[in-house]
Amino acid sequence: MIDLLGTAAAAATVFAATDIDDIVILTLFFVTARRTGRPRPWQIVAGQYLGIGALAAASVVVATGLLVVPDPWTGLLGLLPIALGVRALVRHDDDEAPAVVASTLGVAGVTIANGADNVAVYVPVFRALGPGDSAIFLLVFVLLIALWCAAGAWLGGHPRVVRLVERAGHWLVPAIFVGIGVVILVSSGVLGRLVELLG
Repeated sequence: MIDLLGTAAAAATVFAATDIDDIVILTLFFVTARRTGRPRPWQIVAGQYLGIGALAAASVVVATGLLVVPDPWTGLLGLLPIALGVRALVRHDDDEAPAVVASTLGVAGVTIANGADNVAVYVPVFRALGPGDSAIFLLVFVLLIALWCAAGAWLGGHPRVVRLVERAGHWLVPAIFVGIGVVILVSSGVLGRLVELLG
C-alpha cells in the first residue's frame, strides 16, 4: 500500500534539499533572458526539465545496478560552469548582462553539472523505493521543477535583482558561474583525487 501523502512529502523534501541552489541559477538565466533575449524563457524551462530529468534517470539506472558512477569523477562536471563563466567574462559587453548560456542544451548542461552530486542522494532513495513510490517521486519532481522555474522567473523580474544585474552583471553573473564550478570541484573531492594521481 502506497502512502501517497507521505511519499509525496518525502519527494518534495529530497528535491528541495538537493536543488535549492538551482533557484540562484534559474534567476540568473531569467535576468539575462530579459536583458539579452538569450536564453529564451521556454529554453530555460526545457533545459531545467532536461537536466534534472537526466539526473533522475541516471539515478534510477544506477539504483537498479545497471550502471556504476565513477565517484568522485563526476565532480569534473564543475569545469563546465567555470568554462562558461570565463568565456562570458572574456566576451562581456559592459552595456549588457552576459548570456552565459544561450540554448536549451546549455541550460541542461549547467543543471546537470550543478546537480551531479544529487545522484549520490537520489540513488539510495530510488534503491529503497518500489515502482509505485518511485513514480510518485518522479511526478513530484516534475511539479516542483515547474515551481522552481516560476520562482526563478519571478526573482529574475524583481526590480532589485534586475538593477543589481544591470549594475554589475557583466562580472557578477560569470563570477557566480565560476564560483559554482569551483564549489562542485572542491566538494566532490575530484581535486584531491587528481593530486593523488599526479603525486
